[in-house]
Amino acid sequence: MASIDVPQRRRVVIAGGGTSGWLAAAALAQQLGALLDITLVESEEIGTIGVGESTIPTARAFHRLIGLDEQRFMSETGATFKLGIAFENWARDGDRYIHAFGETGQSTWMGAFHHFWLQAREQGFGGDFGAYCLELQAADAGRFAIGDKVPELSYAYHLDAGRYARHLRGIAEQAGARRIEGMIERVEQQGDGGDITALVLRSGQRVEGDLFLDCTGFRALLIGQTLGSPFEDWGHWLPTDRAVAVQTRAVEPARPYTRAIAHGAGWRWRIPLQHRVGNGLVYDSRHLSDDEARDRLLGEVEGGTVTEPRLIRFRAGRRAEAWRGNCVALGLAGGFVEPLESTAIHLVMIAITRLLQLFPFAGDCAAAARRFNAQAAVELDGIRDFIILHYVLTERDDTQFWRDMRAIEIPQSLRERIASFRDGAIAYQDGADLFRVDSWAQVMIGQRLLPHQHHRMGEIMGAPRLRQVLADMKARVAQQVSLLPTHAAFLRDYCPAQEAG
Repeated sequence: MASIDVPQRRRVVIAGGGTSGWLAAAALAQQLGALLDITLVESEEIGTIGVGESTIPTARAFHRLIGLDEQRFMSETGATFKLGIAFENWARDGDRYIHAFGETGQSTWMGAFHHFWLQAREQGFGGDFGAYCLELQAADAGRFAIGDKVPELSYAYHLDAGRYARHLRGIAEQAGARRIEGMIERVEQQGDGGDITALVLRSGQRVEGDLFLDCTGFRALLIGQTLGSPFEDWGHWLPTDRAVAVQTRAVEPARPYTRAIAHGAGWRWRIPLQHRVGNGLVYDSRHLSDDEARDRLLGEVEGGTVTEPRLIRFRAGRRAEAWRGNCVALGLAGGFVEPLESTAIHLVMIAITRLLQLFPFAGDCAAAARRFNAQAAVELDGIRDFIILHYVLTERDDTQFWRDMRAIEIPQSLRERIASFRDGAIAYQDGADLFRVDSWAQVMIGQRLLPHQHHRMGEIMGAPRLRQVLADMKARVAQQVSLLPTHAAFLRDYCPAQEAG
């Protein structure tokens, strides 16, 4: 009988740990561990950014993929639940709206719910658009629960990035991934500018591999410094280029939403965990100095600080090729939009998911790389447009920063979206879009963009019937919210935070 050749296990080397590195290690080990030899190289000397502490609901599906236990993960990381983001002072100083997960109202095949709401508004009733979204109302009321006896909510998490990475490391190592402690001294390649063959550590150890994942953050040691994948800078659209971050003690029960509070040169975040609060001030360094940003943040946070303020420099944009040769860039190494809509961890997860689907078990991976890069570019461009939307739909002219944002030349793709909503209340989600129709409508209405026209399907119902239908919807949402315990009470019962080890 002829012998059957068994393919050699493919050697995957992950450069860098943190959230990106350990998410990749956990997923590859769980899903393809029998076919791979997975090594992660990281150094305790190199700190991680560690402020990616807010997620979107897609994280839950990825967690199932890697076998993560929700209660244990939340308890070990001090996580809380998240139902959306409250935007304060964006369209005008003093404004507030919530971009919530979940659906608003009930849509039909002919058109989205906001057309019915606009019809009611034209006739003088209907109230606040957010009154028809369960997740929004639950967030505002500080209520949350999951289980068979309560309404189903679309939710994500606030988490401690350092604890999260340690938790993921446990999952990855249990599934067979191996960690090497060491500083990468140089990167070896085939010939002049060819594929990467090995990472050489300061100790002299060589870590050879077939596929390399760049999780080195903004340094982009492999994809940028070694392989030279060009960086497409989006600073002309998203000029915020720095953040100051600090952790504080909690002074109130954790709310089930993130706060994004605009200021004169950008915005600041407030992310409530069980054991502390994450705070940061994002700004355009042309309009605010680092010292001014630090002072402003410390002057506005609530509760005593538990860390020293940390400065983070960044550039919005993406690599022309996130996958080049035998190297795939994940997370900050591949691109960064800015944390306004909490998409950073999602982008790592979706990139890993694509890698699992396109994994190169043979030597030539050019076709897989082209597909990966095309998908990544389309999705990241869509997220870029959604972020820019928050800045350009403003009526603020109180500072030069906001006057500049009102005047920027936005991408054609976003210009068309804004025109479609302004002229006919048309919001849409194309195949590769992350954000749904509900998200576009919530943000555009929240930022005071009210359409000139809308679909007249609501007019067919007649005003009395439309009024009753909307009243019933609103009452049903209020009744469902009343069934939920407070967010704080549910956290105490479901996933009380463990003390840090």
